Amino acid sequence: MQEHPFAPYVRILGKGPNLSRSLTLGETRRAVAMILDGEVEPVQLGAFLCLMRVKTETPEEVAGFALAIRDSLVIPPDMPAVDIDWPSYAGKSRQLPLYLLAALLLSQNGLRVAMHGAAGHTAGRLYSAEALSLLGITTAASLEEAALQLQERNFTFLPMDVLHPRLQAILDLKQLLGLRSPLHTVVRNLNPLDAKISLMSVFHPNYRKVHRDAATLMGMTELACFKGEGGEVERRPEKPCLVEGLRGGEVFEEEWAPTRPAGPARDLDMDARRLAALWREDLRDAYAEATIAATAAIALRQLGRAASIAEAETLATRLWDERQRDALKT
Repeated sequence: MQEHPFAPYVRILGKGPNLSRSLTLGETRRAVAMILDGEVEPVQLGAFLCLMRVKTETPEEVAGFALAIRDSLVIPPDMPAVDIDWPSYAGKSRQLPLYLLAALLLSQNGLRVAMHGAAGHTAGRLYSAEALSLLGITTAASLEEAALQLQERNFTFLPMDVLHPRLQAILDLKQLLGLRSPLHTVVRNLNPLDAKISLMSVFHPNYRKVHRDAATLMGMTELACFKGEGGEVERRPEKPCLVEGLRGGEVFEEEWAPTRPAGPARDLDMDARRLAALWREDLRDAYAEATIAATAAIALRQLGRAASIAEAETLATRLWDERQRDALKT
């Protein structure tokens, strides 16, 4: 029998402790292009994903994977320039997705925010799309609709199956394989609409450098990556926060100090409708408001809207205090 064209990529990863190796950027890009084009058998896809995940992804593999996905996207010619790329794939289980209000605060102040994400791959978590629907904010059903939303309200949320239907299918394999796919790592580097800056969060701190180095290989020059609450782009204001990334293509590290004492360990209610109440000041919550401002501050600093951490935090707090409180529906 003739060997399947995808077999060499599985063999490179799976020949054992002495002969196997990681894929190069080009090899990964070609392999993932075959996956997205439907040229791979299910058993091959499962083996490929598990082998890459077990050894952990290299920056070259993350970059190649992300570039292959970007190669497959058909971006409308009238897509507005985007300021902030905001991946949202983890979901929240302990606290409400307060980062949504940080993103909406920035969009209300003239910054175009493109958020993209997926839902349902881990039980017991509240995902961005569900929370946004409770705020009366519709997600984009197509890239064309995303362009219109960015023009009209400076914010869009692109579900993963809108970016590419096969991506959601790969994420959903977690229920069959019992393992997170490398795609969970890759999508943080995706930046599908080529935003000016990209914000990323990690569960495990050692992945900060993987994302940074992958971004460099992809030609990205503006990136801020930190350990976010629950794996989402949400700064915990009661803890020190190490932000690593790229500014003007140069590597940087910044230590952001806590801005307030410890907050509640867990939100037992997780009612996303409280986000709208926070926005309108029908509900006051000092910890939540500090979280929103602290998260927005990292974006403002990365965009060059503030010359220092202190200036960024002051600006974010002022924007929160001055927001238009009727901007959200319930």
